[in-house]
Amino acid sequence: MLSPHELTALHYDFEIWARDDQLPPTSSDRGALGGGRSWTTWLMLGGRGAGKTRAGAEWVRAHARDASDARIALVAETLSDARAVMVEGVSGLLSVHPPGARPLFEPSKRQLRWGNGAVAQLYSAEDPESLRGPQFTAAWCDELAKWRRPQETWDMLQFSLRLGSTPRQVVTTTPRPIPLIKTLLADARTFVTRVSTTANAANLAPSFLETIVGRYRGTRLGRQELEAELLEDRPDALWPRDIIERHRVSAPPPLVRIVVAVDPPVSSGARADACGIVVAGVGEDGRAYVLADATLQGVRPLDWARAAIAAFRRFEADRVVAEVNQGGELVETVLRQVDPALPVRSVRAMRGKVLRAEPVAALYERACVSHVGALPALEDEMCDFGLDGLSGGRSPDRVDALVWALTDLCLRGSAEPRVRSL
Repeated sequence: MLSPHELTALHYDFEIWARDDQLPPTSSDRGALGGGRSWTTWLMLGGRGAGKTRAGAEWVRAHARDASDARIALVAETLSDARAVMVEGVSGLLSVHPPGARPLFEPSKRQLRWGNGAVAQLYSAEDPESLRGPQFTAAWCDELAKWRRPQETWDMLQFSLRLGSTPRQVVTTTPRPIPLIKTLLADARTFVTRVSTTANAANLAPSFLETIVGRYRGTRLGRQELEAELLEDRPDALWPRDIIERHRVSAPPPLVRIVVAVDPPVSSGARADACGIVVAGVGEDGRAYVLADATLQGVRPLDWARAAIAAFRRFEADRVVAEVNQGGELVETVLRQVDPALPVRSVRAMRGKVLRAEPVAALYERACVSHVGALPALEDEMCDFGLDGLSGGRSPDRVDALVWALTDLCLRGSAEPRVRSL
Protein backbone atom coordinates (compact mmCIF):
# COMPACT_ATOMS: atom_id res chain seq x y z
CA MET A 1 0.00 0.00 0.00
CA LEU A 2 3.03 2.33 0.16
CA SER A 3 4.00 4.57 -2.71
CA PRO A 4 7.48 4.32 -4.34
CA HIS A 5 8.46 7.51 -2.53
CA GLU A 6 7.34 6.06 0.82
CA LEU A 7 9.12 2.78 0.14
CA THR A 8 12.36 4.66 -0.56
CA ALA A 9 11.95 6.70 2.62
CA LEU A 10 11.34 3.49 4.57
CA HIS A 11 14.42 1.84 3.10
CA TYR A 12 16.69 4.70 4.18
CA ASP A 13 15.17 5.19 7.65
CA PHE A 14 18.02 3.72 9.67
CA GLU A 15 16.26 3.98 13.02
CA ILE A 16 13.75 1.40 11.81
CA TRP A 17 16.32 -1.09 10.53
CA ALA A 18 19.21 -0.55 12.93
CA ARG A 19 19.98 -2.74 15.88
CA ASP A 20 19.95 -0.94 19.22
CA ASP A 21 23.75 -1.19 19.45
CA GLN A 22 24.07 0.72 16.14
CA LEU A 23 22.19 3.75 17.43
CA PRO A 24 24.00 6.58 19.26
CA PRO A 25 23.45 7.24 22.94
CA THR A 26 20.59 9.56 23.83
CA SER A 27 19.79 11.71 26.84
CA SER A 28 18.35 8.65 28.55
CA ASP A 29 21.77 7.02 28.37
CA ARG A 30 23.41 9.62 30.60
CA GLY A 31 22.93 7.44 33.63
CA ALA A 32 25.30 4.92 32.11
CA LEU A 33 28.06 7.51 32.26
CA GLY A 34 27.48 8.34 35.90
CA GLY A 35 26.59 11.68 37.42
CA GLY A 36 24.21 12.53 34.58
CA ARG A 37 27.09 13.54 32.34
CA SER A 38 26.58 14.11 28.63
CA TRP A 39 28.80 12.01 26.36
CA THR A 40 31.46 13.50 24.11
CA THR A 41 32.83 10.27 22.61
CA TRP A 42 30.82 7.28 21.41
CA LEU A 43 33.26 4.36 21.30
CA MET A 44 31.87 1.48 19.27
CA LEU A 45 34.01 -1.62 19.72
CA GLY A 46 32.90 -4.21 17.19
CA GLY A 47 34.03 -7.43 15.57
CA ARG A 48 34.75 -7.75 11.87
CA GLY A 49 31.57 -7.16 9.87
CA ALA A 50 29.57 -6.15 12.96
CA GLY A 51 28.07 -3.07 11.30
CA LYS A 52 30.43 -0.46 12.76
CA THR A 53 30.93 1.43 9.49
CA ARG A 54 27.20 1.66 8.86
CA ALA A 55 26.65 3.03 12.36
CA GLY A 56 29.36 5.66 11.92
CA ALA A 57 28.11 6.72 8.48
CA GLU A 58 24.51 7.02 9.69
CA TRP A 59 25.63 9.11 12.67
CA VAL A 60 27.43 11.51 10.33
CA ARG A 61 24.45 11.56 7.97
CA ALA A 62 22.11 12.55 10.82
CA HIS A 63 24.48 15.24 12.08
CA ALA A 64 24.85 16.77 8.60
CA ARG A 65 21.09 16.62 8.01
CA ASP A 66 20.24 18.38 11.26
CA ALA A 67 22.89 21.11 11.18
CA SER A 68 23.53 23.23 8.09
CA ASP A 69 26.62 24.65 9.77
CA ALA A 70 28.04 21.17 10.47
CA ARG A 71 31.77 20.80 9.91
CA ILE A 72 32.80 17.17 10.22
CA ALA A 73 36.20 15.46 10.26
CA LEU A 74 36.42 11.96 8.77
CA VAL A 75 39.64 10.38 10.03
CA ALA A 76 40.95 6.97 8.92
CA GLU A 77 44.26 5.17 8.96
CA THR A 78 45.04 6.52 5.47
CA LEU A 79 43.31 8.80 2.98
CA SER A 80 42.64 5.84 0.72
CA ASP A 81 40.89 4.07 3.62
CA ALA A 82 38.82 7.18 4.33
CA ARG A 83 37.65 7.29 0.73
CA ALA A 84 37.25 3.55 0.11
CA VAL A 85 35.51 2.70 3.39
CA MET A 86 34.00 5.82 4.98
CA VAL A 87 32.82 7.52 1.78
CA GLU A 88 32.51 5.08 -1.12
CA GLY A 89 32.22 1.75 0.73
CA VAL A 90 29.12 -0.41 0.70
CA SER A 91 28.22 1.02 4.12
CA GLY A 92 29.85 4.40 3.52
CA LEU A 93 28.35 7.85 3.41
CA LEU A 94 27.34 7.82 -0.25
CA SER A 95 25.53 4.51 0.16
CA VAL A 96 23.48 5.39 3.25
CA HIS A 97 21.88 8.48 1.71
CA PRO A 98 18.78 8.39 -0.50
CA PRO A 99 19.72 9.16 -4.13
CA GLY A 100 18.32 12.69 -4.02
CA ALA A 101 20.01 13.60 -0.73
CA ARG A 102 23.55 12.34 -1.30
CA PRO A 103 26.35 14.79 -0.61
CA LEU A 104 28.62 15.87 -3.45
CA PHE A 105 31.97 14.12 -3.12
CA GLU A 106 34.92 16.11 -4.44
CA PRO A 107 37.92 13.75 -4.31
CA SER A 108 40.44 16.43 -5.29
CA LYS A 109 39.38 18.50 -2.29
CA ARG A 110 38.94 15.43 -0.01
CA GLN A 111 35.53 16.85 0.81
CA LEU A 112 31.82 16.03 0.91
CA ARG A 113 29.29 18.84 0.68
CA TRP A 114 25.59 18.47 1.48
CA GLY A 115 22.86 20.53 -0.15
CA ASN A 116 22.12 22.36 3.13
CA GLY A 117 25.72 23.57 3.45
CA ALA A 118 27.13 20.93 5.81
CA VAL A 119 30.69 19.86 4.96
CA ALA A 120 32.86 16.84 5.82
CA GLN A 121 36.62 16.69 5.24
CA LEU A 122 38.80 13.56 4.93
CA TYR A 123 41.97 13.17 6.99
CA SER A 124 44.69 10.58 7.41
CA ALA A 125 46.02 9.44 10.79
CA GLU A 126 49.43 9.27 9.10
CA ASP A 127 49.47 13.09 9.07
CA PRO A 128 48.38 14.48 12.46
CA GLU A 129 49.58 17.97 11.51
CA SER A 130 46.87 18.22 8.84
CA LEU A 131 44.39 18.58 11.73
CA ARG A 132 46.20 21.64 13.03
CA GLY A 133 44.11 24.64 11.99
CA PRO A 134 40.68 23.30 10.92
CA GLN A 135 37.78 23.32 13.35
CA PHE A 136 34.78 21.02 13.56
CA THR A 137 31.43 20.36 15.17
CA ALA A 138 31.85 16.58 14.96
CA ALA A 139 34.25 13.81 13.94
CA TRP A 140 34.09 10.17 12.88
CA CYS A 141 37.25 8.13 13.54
CA ASP A 142 37.36 4.72 11.86
CA GLU A 143 39.57 1.80 13.00
CA LEU A 144 41.43 3.97 15.50
CA ALA A 145 43.19 0.94 16.98
CA LYS A 146 45.03 0.48 13.65
CA TRP A 147 46.26 4.07 13.34
CA ARG A 148 50.00 4.38 12.93
CA ARG A 149 50.18 7.51 15.10
CA PRO A 150 47.05 7.23 17.26
CA GLN A 151 47.85 9.52 20.20
CA GLU A 152 49.28 12.34 18.09
CA THR A 153 46.34 12.27 15.68
CA TRP A 154 43.79 12.06 18.49
CA ASP A 155 45.35 14.99 20.34
CA MET A 156 45.27 17.22 17.26
CA LEU A 157 41.65 16.25 16.60
CA GLN A 158 40.59 17.16 20.14
CA PHE A 159 41.97 20.70 19.73
CA SER A 160 39.94 21.10 16.53
CA LEU A 161 36.57 20.02 17.99
CA ARG A 162 35.59 23.51 19.07
CA LEU A 163 32.51 24.52 17.05
CA GLY A 164 28.88 24.36 18.15
CA SER A 165 27.43 23.86 21.60
CA THR A 166 28.37 20.18 22.04
CA PRO A 167 31.16 18.94 19.73
CA ARG A 168 31.14 15.15 19.65
CA GLN A 169 32.90 12.26 17.99
CA VAL A 170 32.21 8.63 17.20
CA VAL A 171 34.95 6.00 17.11
CA THR A 172 34.28 2.75 15.25
CA THR A 173 37.02 0.17 15.68
CA THR A 174 37.93 -3.43 16.31
CA PRO A 175 39.50 -3.36 19.78
CA ARG A 176 43.21 -3.64 20.49
CA PRO A 177 44.72 -2.94 23.93
CA ILE A 178 46.64 0.17 22.88
CA PRO A 179 46.98 2.96 25.47
CA LEU A 180 44.56 5.31 23.68
CA ILE A 181 41.73 2.76 23.67
CA LYS A 182 42.30 2.14 27.37
CA THR A 183 42.23 5.89 28.04
CA LEU A 184 38.94 6.28 26.20
CA LEU A 185 37.40 3.38 28.10
CA ALA A 186 38.39 5.05 31.37
CA ASP A 187 37.06 8.47 30.35
CA ALA A 188 33.85 9.40 32.19
CA ARG A 189 32.50 11.08 29.04
CA THR A 190 32.90 8.04 26.79
CA PHE A 191 29.82 5.99 25.97
CA VAL A 192 30.89 2.45 25.06
CA THR A 193 29.07 0.04 22.78
CA ARG A 194 30.32 -3.51 22.21
CA VAL A 195 29.01 -5.66 19.39
CA SER A 196 30.09 -9.05 18.04
CA THR A 197 30.30 -10.15 14.43
CA THR A 198 27.46 -12.62 14.85
CA ALA A 199 25.08 -9.81 15.84
CA ASN A 200 25.15 -8.80 12.17
CA ALA A 201 24.87 -12.35 10.78
CA ALA A 202 21.80 -11.46 8.72
CA ASN A 203 23.93 -9.15 6.57
CA LEU A 204 26.99 -11.38 6.20
CA ALA A 205 27.74 -14.04 3.61
CA PRO A 206 26.97 -17.58 4.85
CA SER A 207 30.40 -18.71 3.64
CA PHE A 208 32.06 -16.06 5.83
CA LEU A 209 30.11 -17.22 8.86
CA GLU A 210 30.93 -20.85 8.15
CA THR A 211 34.62 -20.57 7.31
CA ILE A 212 36.00 -17.50 9.08
CA VAL A 213 33.70 -17.26 12.09
CA GLY A 214 33.62 -21.03 12.49
CA ARG A 215 37.38 -21.30 12.20
CA TYR A 216 38.27 -18.63 14.74
CA ARG A 217 35.37 -18.88 17.19
CA GLY A 218 36.70 -19.48 20.69
CA THR A 219 40.31 -18.70 19.80
CA ARG A 220 42.16 -15.77 21.28
CA LEU A 221 42.26 -14.02 17.89
CA GLY A 222 38.56 -14.71 17.38
CA ARG A 223 37.69 -13.23 20.75
CA GLN A 224 39.33 -9.98 19.67
CA GLU A 225 38.39 -9.83 15.98
CA LEU A 226 34.91 -11.39 16.20
CA GLU A 227 33.69 -10.91 19.77
CA ALA A 228 35.26 -7.43 20.21
CA GLU A 229 36.95 -8.35 23.47
CA LEU A 230 39.80 -6.16 24.62
CA LEU A 231 42.46 -8.76 25.36
CA GLU A 232 45.57 -8.20 27.40
CA ASP A 233 48.84 -10.08 26.84
CA ARG A 234 48.86 -13.81 27.40
CA PRO A 235 50.81 -14.71 30.55
CA ASP A 236 53.62 -16.53 28.72
CA ALA A 237 54.00 -13.97 25.89
CA LEU A 238 57.61 -13.30 24.91
CA TRP A 239 56.76 -9.68 24.10
CA PRO A 240 54.70 -7.75 26.69
CA ARG A 241 52.83 -4.96 24.96
CA ASP A 242 53.99 -2.28 27.39
CA ILE A 243 57.62 -2.84 26.33
CA ILE A 244 56.70 -2.19 22.69
CA GLU A 245 54.69 0.90 23.65
CA ARG A 246 57.40 2.27 25.92
CA HIS A 247 59.99 2.52 23.16
CA ARG A 248 57.78 3.39 20.18
CA VAL A 249 58.98 6.31 18.04
CA SER A 250 57.35 8.33 15.26
CA ALA A 251 60.49 8.41 13.09
CA PRO A 252 63.87 6.67 13.13
CA PRO A 253 67.27 8.38 13.24
CA PRO A 254 69.56 8.07 10.20
CA LEU A 255 69.95 4.36 9.52
CA VAL A 256 73.22 2.61 8.71
CA ARG A 257 71.72 -0.69 7.53
CA ILE A 258 68.29 -1.96 6.48
CA VAL A 259 67.07 -5.46 5.71
CA VAL A 260 63.84 -6.99 4.45
CA ALA A 261 63.12 -10.39 6.02
CA VAL A 262 60.87 -12.92 4.30
CA ASP A 263 59.28 -16.02 5.83
CA PRO A 264 57.66 -17.66 2.77
CA PRO A 265 54.73 -20.10 3.01
CA VAL A 266 54.87 -23.59 1.58
CA SER A 267 51.59 -23.09 -0.32
CA SER A 268 49.13 -20.41 -1.45
CA GLY A 269 45.40 -19.88 -1.12
CA ALA A 270 42.98 -18.71 1.56
CA ARG A 271 43.91 -21.47 4.01
CA ALA A 272 47.67 -21.16 3.52
CA ASP A 273 50.02 -19.53 6.01
CA ALA A 274 50.85 -15.88 5.41
CA CYS A 275 54.14 -14.79 3.87
CA GLY A 276 55.81 -12.77 6.62
CA ILE A 277 57.60 -9.69 5.26
CA VAL A 278 59.15 -7.30 7.80
CA VAL A 279 61.49 -4.34 7.25
CA ALA A 280 63.94 -3.28 9.97
CA GLY A 281 67.11 -1.21 10.26
CA VAL A 282 69.90 -0.22 12.61
CA GLY A 283 70.40 3.45 13.42
CA GLU A 284 73.51 5.52 14.00
CA ASP A 285 72.67 5.18 17.70
CA GLY A 286 73.18 1.42 17.50
CA ARG A 287 69.52 0.60 18.19
CA ALA A 288 67.23 -1.40 15.89
CA TYR A 289 64.08 0.08 14.34
CA VAL A 290 61.20 -1.96 12.95
CA LEU A 291 60.00 0.06 9.97
CA ALA A 292 57.20 -1.82 8.24
CA ASP A 293 55.13 -4.99 8.08
CA ALA A 294 54.33 -5.90 4.46
CA THR A 295 53.03 -9.41 5.20
CA LEU A 296 50.66 -10.95 2.64
CA GLN A 297 48.10 -13.73 3.04
CA GLY A 298 47.41 -16.53 0.59
CA VAL A 299 49.43 -15.22 -2.37
CA ARG A 300 51.48 -17.07 -4.97
CA PRO A 301 55.29 -17.11 -4.86
CA LEU A 302 55.78 -14.42 -7.49
CA ASP A 303 53.36 -12.14 -5.66
CA TRP A 304 55.19 -12.32 -2.33
CA ALA A 305 58.51 -11.98 -4.13
CA ARG A 306 57.31 -8.77 -5.80
CA ALA A 307 56.04 -7.45 -2.45
CA ALA A 308 59.37 -8.18 -0.74
CA ILE A 309 61.33 -6.51 -3.53
CA ALA A 310 58.95 -3.50 -3.50
CA ALA A 311 59.73 -3.09 0.22
CA PHE A 312 63.46 -3.53 -0.53
CA ARG A 313 63.33 -0.68 -3.06
CA ARG A 314 61.04 1.56 -1.05
CA PHE A 315 63.31 1.53 1.99
CA GLU A 316 66.55 1.35 -0.02
CA ALA A 317 67.48 -1.77 1.89
CA ASP A 318 70.84 -3.51 1.82
CA ARG A 319 69.66 -7.10 1.70
CA VAL A 320 66.72 -9.49 1.64
CA VAL A 321 66.96 -12.20 4.30
CA ALA A 322 64.88 -15.22 3.30
CA GLU A 323 64.13 -18.38 5.25
CA VAL A 324 64.58 -21.42 3.00
CA ASN A 325 63.35 -24.26 5.23
CA GLN A 326 60.15 -24.66 3.23
CA GLY A 327 61.40 -24.00 -0.29
CA GLY A 328 65.16 -24.49 -0.34
CA GLU A 329 66.87 -22.99 -3.39
CA LEU A 330 63.47 -22.25 -4.92
CA VAL A 331 62.97 -19.29 -2.53
CA GLU A 332 66.04 -17.46 -3.81
CA THR A 333 65.22 -18.47 -7.39
CA VAL A 334 61.75 -16.90 -7.15
CA LEU A 335 63.19 -13.66 -5.77
CA ARG A 336 65.79 -13.48 -8.54
CA GLN A 337 63.11 -14.03 -11.15
CA VAL A 338 61.83 -10.59 -10.23
CA ASP A 339 65.25 -8.96 -9.66
CA PRO A 340 68.33 -10.95 -10.80
CA ALA A 341 70.70 -8.56 -9.01
CA LEU A 342 68.88 -8.71 -5.66
CA PRO A 343 71.25 -9.25 -2.69
CA VAL A 344 69.79 -12.24 -0.85
CA ARG A 345 70.93 -14.05 2.26
CA SER A 346 69.35 -17.47 2.69
CA VAL A 347 68.85 -18.58 6.27
CA ARG A 348 67.76 -21.95 7.60
CA ALA A 349 66.06 -22.56 10.94
CA MET A 350 68.01 -25.11 12.96
CA ARG A 351 66.12 -24.51 16.23
CA GLY A 352 62.47 -24.17 17.20
CA LYS A 353 60.55 -20.91 16.89
CA VAL A 354 60.67 -20.09 20.60
CA LEU A 355 64.42 -20.67 20.88
CA ARG A 356 65.02 -18.44 17.84
CA ALA A 357 62.72 -15.76 19.19
CA GLU A 358 64.03 -15.55 22.76
CA PRO A 359 67.27 -13.64 21.93
CA VAL A 360 65.24 -11.15 19.90
CA ALA A 361 62.72 -10.73 22.73
CA ALA A 362 65.69 -10.02 25.00
CA LEU A 363 66.69 -7.14 22.70
CA TYR A 364 63.29 -5.56 23.40
CA GLU A 365 63.72 -6.05 27.16
CA ARG A 366 67.10 -4.30 26.97
CA ALA A 367 65.48 -1.33 25.15
CA CYS A 368 67.47 -2.05 21.98
CA VAL A 369 64.48 -2.07 19.60
CA SER A 370 61.84 0.52 18.70
CA HIS A 371 58.81 0.26 16.43
CA VAL A 372 58.36 3.20 14.09
CA GLY A 373 54.69 4.10 14.36
CA ALA A 374 52.10 1.39 15.00
CA LEU A 375 52.30 -2.04 13.36
CA PRO A 376 49.02 -3.49 14.65
CA ALA A 377 48.94 -6.93 13.02
CA LEU A 378 52.59 -7.64 13.81
CA GLU A 379 52.29 -6.41 17.39
CA ASP A 380 49.14 -8.42 18.05
CA GLU A 381 50.95 -11.53 16.84
CA MET A 382 54.00 -10.74 18.99
CA CYS A 383 51.93 -10.23 22.14
CA ASP A 384 50.13 -13.52 21.58
CA PHE A 385 53.29 -15.52 20.84
CA GLY A 386 54.04 -17.81 23.76
CA LEU A 387 55.96 -20.88 24.74
CA ASP A 388 53.88 -23.12 22.48
CA GLY A 389 55.41 -21.37 19.46
CA LEU A 390 52.00 -20.28 18.18
CA SER A 391 50.13 -16.98 17.97
CA GLY A 392 46.35 -17.04 17.81
CA GLY A 393 46.64 -20.80 17.48
CA ARG A 394 48.51 -20.46 14.18
CA SER A 395 52.01 -20.18 12.80
CA PRO A 396 53.42 -16.72 13.68
CA ASP A 397 54.58 -15.75 10.19
CA ARG A 398 55.05 -12.05 10.96
CA VAL A 399 57.00 -12.88 14.12
CA ASP A 400 59.19 -15.29 12.16
CA ALA A 401 60.08 -12.55 9.68
CA LEU A 402 60.73 -10.08 12.52
CA VAL A 403 63.05 -12.57 14.23
CA TRP A 404 65.06 -13.13 11.03
CA ALA A 405 65.36 -9.37 10.42
CA LEU A 406 66.57 -8.50 13.91
CA THR A 407 68.81 -11.54 14.10
CA ASP A 408 70.54 -10.47 10.90
CA LEU A 409 70.86 -6.86 12.07
CA CYS A 410 71.79 -7.31 15.72
CA LEU A 411 72.89 -10.85 16.44
CA ARG A 412 75.38 -11.55 13.68
CA GLY A 413 78.09 -9.70 11.72
CA SER A 414 77.05 -7.14 9.12
CA ALA A 415 78.46 -5.65 5.95
CA GLU A 416 79.98 -2.19 5.68
CA PRO A 417 77.21 0.28 6.66
CA ARG A 418 76.02 3.31 4.78
CA VAL A 419 74.02 6.10 6.41
CA ARG A 420 70.66 7.34 5.17
CA SER A 421 67.58 9.06 6.60
CA LEU A 422 63.97 8.01 6.17
